[in-house]
Amino acid sequence: MTAATLNPSLHDQISLRFTRKRRLAFAIPLIILAYLTYAFFAFDLPGLAARARMDNAVILLSDFWSHKTHVTRDNRSGAVTVAIEGEAKGTYPAGMLPDWVTLDGETTRIDLGSGHMVTYDSAGARYVVPDYGTIDIRREGGKVVLTAPQPLPEWINASDTKVSVTTEAGRFSYSRSKVETFKYQAGWELFFFTLDSPFYGKGPLDLAALALTGDRIDPDRSNLGYMISEVWMNKMWRHGDVVWALFETVLMAFLGTIGAAMIALPLGFVAASNFMPVRAVRFAFRRVFDFIRGVDGLIWTIILSRAFGPGPMTGALAILITDTGSFGKMFSEALENIDEKQVEGVRSTGANALQRARFGVIPQVTPVLLSQVLYYLESNTRSATVIGAIVGGGIGLLLTQAIQTQKDWEEVAYYMTLIVLMVMAMDSLSGWLRRRLIRGDGTGRN
Repeated sequence: MTAATLNPSLHDQISLRFTRKRRLAFAIPLIILAYLTYAFFAFDLPGLAARARMDNAVILLSDFWSHKTHVTRDNRSGAVTVAIEGEAKGTYPAGMLPDWVTLDGETTRIDLGSGHMVTYDSAGARYVVPDYGTIDIRREGGKVVLTAPQPLPEWINASDTKVSVTTEAGRFSYSRSKVETFKYQAGWELFFFTLDSPFYGKGPLDLAALALTGDRIDPDRSNLGYMISEVWMNKMWRHGDVVWALFETVLMAFLGTIGAAMIALPLGFVAASNFMPVRAVRFAFRRVFDFIRGVDGLIWTIILSRAFGPGPMTGALAILITDTGSFGKMFSEALENIDEKQVEGVRSTGANALQRARFGVIPQVTPVLLSQVLYYLESNTRSATVIGAIVGGGIGLLLTQAIQTQKDWEEVAYYMTLIVLMVMAMDSLSGWLRRRLIRGDGTGRN
């Protein structure tokens, strides 16, 4: 058989392979497109978009960077309270009110700005909205009666028991038991000093003057020390508790990561083929590594919390167990890839097995081991936030509590900011340690 007779067959084979690859190139995008189409309808994305409440999303986002002051009147007793975020810790004391709230006997006037004016009185409440008119509310026979220009716009929700109004100036709510107005203002109010602090309302220059040259407010301590104490013990923002929670989060990550590295290093020698000749032992340890790292850290957290109870140490143990499996696998692979010539050189000096590992093996794998440990330390700092929310420790617990209240979203923003800064700090520290310990250079870029 000549080469000429083989050419047609070879040509057909090559053409068939090209045809298959061409079909595969078209089939993969079609499969992906079909799956995305299925997901679009299976997860009801059109319905999700229709049910979305963008007005609630706008309110939520505004709560991240602003605070709201509640002006509340009890319709039974007539008592009026003004409180930041509606909390008792942020309630204005008697004789101290913001300049936009005026009390005159049984009448309370609230100036929301831009012509928006709310008035409480013994008969009910009125809300004057520019370019719309007056929303008048009275109680008659146990019902809430609304009088307002018709038809009612979408930003007014009314029933026989409650009337709610939401405008760009604020929110207003009237029910049979109470009437409440919310005014939004930029900034995190009471972040440094609460209303009962002698330093509340003072500007930076006034505070600097008090700290440096002013007479002592408390004879037993300096004004600067008093200021620091007031900030640290702030009842609204709890800065002291927040700093301790950040410390607990970092401590969970550190103890879990370093503990896992210390346990995994000797186990890595047992799982490495060039150090453990017994194949069954190597196989057993590698399967143990696969098992403990195959179970997610959150699962270990739940199991350990049932066994040992909540607390930061439970979170550290969960990180330790998960990372022991990961480190054991990585360390054993690093040990299997060492240069045996360096080990033989140490052996030639008469060194025993422990000395060969110390001077011939550890120096080779140290850069890899340190790099992995520092990377996991940085990553576990983020994971410790979520773990802390489950086991009741660290900044994760405070974040979960703030979210569950559904009102203090500026605190949620505060904790999220601190978490990001903490991760950035750990990233910088990890990079600096890698440069110092691995390259021996503190000036290189990360």
